[in-house]
Order: sequence, then C-alpha cells, then structure tokens
Amino acid sequence: MQFKFIEGGVAAAEGFTASGVLNKIKASRTTFDTALIFSDALCNAAGVFTQNRVKAECVKFTKNQIADGKAQAVIMNSGNANACTGAQGYENARKEADAVASRLKIDAGNVLVCSTGVIGQQLPVEKILNGLDESVAKLSKTGNVEARQAIMTTDTKYKEVALETEIGGKNVRMGTMAKGSGMIHINLGTMLSVVTTDCAISAEMLEKALKKSVAGTYNCVSVDGDTSTNDTLLILANGMAGNAEIVSEGAEFDAFCEALDTLNTQMAKKIAADGEGATRLVTCNVVGADTVENARGLAKAVICSNLVKAAFFGADANWGRILDAMGYSGFFFTPEKTSVSFLSREGAKRYFDDGDVNGGKENSIKVFDHGVPLNFDEEKAKKILLEEAVEILVELDDGSAKGTAWGCDLTYDYVKINGDYRT
Repeated sequence: MQFKFIEGGVAAAEGFTASGVLNKIKASRTTFDTALIFSDALCNAAGVFTQNRVKAECVKFTKNQIADGKAQAVIMNSGNANACTGAQGYENARKEADAVASRLKIDAGNVLVCSTGVIGQQLPVEKILNGLDESVAKLSKTGNVEARQAIMTTDTKYKEVALETEIGGKNVRMGTMAKGSGMIHINLGTMLSVVTTDCAISAEMLEKALKKSVAGTYNCVSVDGDTSTNDTLLILANGMAGNAEIVSEGAEFDAFCEALDTLNTQMAKKIAADGEGATRLVTCNVVGADTVENARGLAKAVICSNLVKAAFFGADANWGRILDAMGYSGFFFTPEKTSVSFLSREGAKRYFDDGDVNGGKENSIKVFDHGVPLNFDEEKAKKILLEEAVEILVELDDGSAKGTAWGCDLTYDYVKINGDYRT
C-alpha cells in the first residue's frame, strides 16, 4: 500500500482546522498552552484511555462524552493535568465543553476535553474560557503548527505526522499530533494524542481499528515505567473524503488499519526518542517467538529495564541485562535457543524524518548465540551503541511471531527534570 507523507498534522484532512493560544495556565509558560481542533462535520469517534486506576477528571469526562461514538471538537491544555481534582475538576471540564460548543455552535455532547501537566491542582478554567474567542478566531488549516506546540510540557520536540493514501477509490488523509516525554509507560508519560481523518468509517470499526493499532504501536512504548493518569488517544473521522463508509472488515478496513498503523508507529518512535533527558532511541525487535503477545511482551520488558537503559546511556554492551529482563518478564521463550545482537546505522539520529531511515552504513555485532556467550569486539560494540538510534535484535527459535518496542536510555538529566517538575 502506498503512503505519501504530507504537512498539516491534525488539520491535514479535509474539513479539519486547529489553533493554539497562550492562556498562561502555568504562570511561567511563554509558549502556546491551549489547543483547539474542530471538524466542519460531525465525526464518528473512538478513544482509548489510561488504565491507571487514578484517572484525571478530564479523562472521566471525555470517556462519557465519546461513549456515543460522536465528536466534533477537541480542546486540550498543558500546564495542568486536572487530575485528582474531584467534582470541581469534572465540572471544569464540563464548563470547557459547554463554552467551546457555544462558540462553535455545536452540541456540547460532541466536545472532548484533554489536559496535561501537574497533578493535584485545580485547573484555572476561567483562563481557558477567557481565551476561547481567540482560539476559535485562529482556527485554520495551518493552525496545527501552534496546536502541536500548545500540548507540549517537558517535550523538546513537537510530535506530528500526516499522510495520504487511497481507500475505496478516494484520496484519504490522516493526521495526528501527540505529546509525551516523561511518565510514559502506555497501557491503554503523560501521553495525549489526537488522530483526525476524512475517511468515512463507522464508529464501531473506528474503535476496532484503534484498539488493534494501539496494541502494536503506542502500547509498545516506555520511557520510565510510569503510566500516567491522563493517557488519552482519540480518533475522529468526518467522512468528507467521500469513500463508501467502512462498516465491516475487508480490504478497505485493512487499508485503513495499515494507514493508522503507519501513523501510530511513527508517533510511538517520536515519543520514545524524546524521552526526558534521553540521548538515544532504543528499539528492541524480537523475532521467532511463539506468539505475537510474547514477542511484544519480551521486547517491552527489555526496553523497560532500568539496568538495560542505564547500560545504553553508558554504551555498555551488557547483554546479560537483556536476558535477565526477558527472564523475569513472565513471557515465554527458550533461553537455550536465544541469540542477541546490537545494530545501528552510522550517523543515525534519534529524531527522524517521516518515513525515512536515517544514517548510513548499518553496523551489527552478535554477542549471544543460541544460549552461549560470544567473544566479541568490545570496541566495535561500543561504537555501535554510541549512535543515537540503536537496535537490540533478539532472535528466538520458538516460532515465527515478532514484536517491537521502543524506549530510550536513562540519563542524569531524567532525574534533574523530574526533581523540580512542579517549579
């Protein structure tokens, strides 16, 4: 299937506009902190949310709002998570939805609300409400540039992708933006993401596609092992591409899922690459597992290990930590049939252009072969691990399933960032 990566993010698809404004939700903020996304037409919608038992009030509110499978606007803020704020926090989310609906002249039940930032402080909702006229006035096809900045907290890079492809004989566009740098251990870190598309697809099939895609993309990302109270991934489809609505599985549904997977994989890698304090993007590929579930579980166990992450910060080819993480993961594999290699590309950068493989010549070194340690060149291994984008390849002999997970190294800066996050 052919994809063309394009500009526009969440405003790339037909009928969608976006904006970003500065409402000073956090006094020290100097860049945009409130994003608004709007569709000219009512959308079918679906979402997946944090599995943390402690859920932000905006998450509870939005889960209720999207239960009917419909949405037309999303308002998102940074600087305050509106989490652990009780009935007042829930009421503040409702006030946002009502005010947005009034300005846009749409049903308040079709407005979704997301927040990210400090937990346990009441959201200064009046600041958002006072800035809504500006948010609405600035809605445009280029507003994605400000919107993608408005949801950033400790992120050092904005995260955005858009593509176009053909589904049902029509040109279909799909775009997304996300934030996420710390408190990232996604189980559907604070992770917020919105996907917009002009494809015509029912709410039921949209939810099925989203959950299927999340399992192999967003849920395979971990920065620090902390699952946020606010994790939210939303998808809105307004049908303005004009294709026959996808209402069942088949070739068109498969094409939609492939496009969504492509988009979400790019975003998963961007989030992992921008882990708080990170200097390396670490990818773990597990091949030859007996099931996909085991392959993904083993890969994620490796990239979640603090000992593995610390070894990558030091460019130390300590493969024993990889085997150790796999061994305590609870996922099946046969140690005696396991091999481990390290790979990288010369000059690779952990930040990448959409769809491109960066770096030059690929270098690799095998350090463990079918349960037996190898005498390998430590200097070559260190050179490989000093690149910004590094891969751990785990080869099993238990089946034909494979899985991938993305993470980063653990650095001194991670502690510094989180030691004074509230200030």
